[in-house]
Amino acid sequence: MAKGRIVGHAPILLVRDVVRSAEYWCHKVGFSFPRFWGEPPAFCMPQRDGHIIMLSQAPADHVIIPHWRIVDKMWNAYFWVDDVEAIHAELVERGASIDYGLCIQPYDVKEFGIQDLDGHDIAFGQDLDP
Repeated sequence: MAKGRIVGHAPILLVRDVVRSAEYWCHKVGFSFPRFWGEPPAFCMPQRDGHIIMLSQAPADHVIIPHWRIVDKMWNAYFWVDDVEAIHAELVERGASIDYGLCIQPYDVKEFGIQDLDGHDIAFGQDLDP
């Protein structure tokens, strides 16, 4: 029996202002976004190196609760990278909000984290023992 393959994935973040959030991902994290959907804009898919993060406008009265507020040190998104030191240096230079600096975790991953405009934690990690 033939099996299908998963060929991609995209974390989805609810945000207070999809335009400002997309600009943060572009200018501070090095992603690009081809377009917005909706009038006024309500959805965007910034991408970098073939990977996407989806941003969806939350209703005005919605309270956004990042995962770390529910489970200590839990991310909303995690990106595996091939050179975590280079990505870290780039995002520091771009002015991204660094949540925690480069460190080696007990699970043999060198990683760091950022926070977006809505307080979501996003980590970038490199497996030290592939």
